[in-house]
Amino acid sequence: FGGGTRLQVGSDPRPTLTVLPPSSVELQQQQVTLMCLANKGFPSDWTLSWELDGSRTSFTWEETKSPGVLQNDGLYSWSSTLRLPADQWRKVGSVTCGASQGSQTAVTETLRRDQCPE
Repeated sequence: FGGGTRLQVGSDPRPTLTVLPPSSVELQQQQVTLMCLANKGFPSDWTLSWELDGSRTSFTWEETKSPGVLQNDGLYSWSSTLRLPADQWRKVGSVTCGASQGSQTAVTETLRRDQCPE
């Protein structure tokens, strides 16, 4: 195979998700930032989304998503940043990042606020 050719047997790899909580310094400010890192997925069109306490509508937030970045191993990585007011963060029980793509089974990772440093 050439350098740009990739042989995939079976289903495409699903990304591994990691949710990073806001920093302790940021918790003292007006707005907090959480990040969802998706690593080693294929193909490049996985979509990242957020839920707060199992819902997309109960809170107000801002999302920023990166395009997929091709890694040396032929798999992709993405990230999504979630910004919300600090007072809303204090009311949230859990934050879930999900990755979905076509007919693939969705991947989710949940961060519970009580597991984060205050």
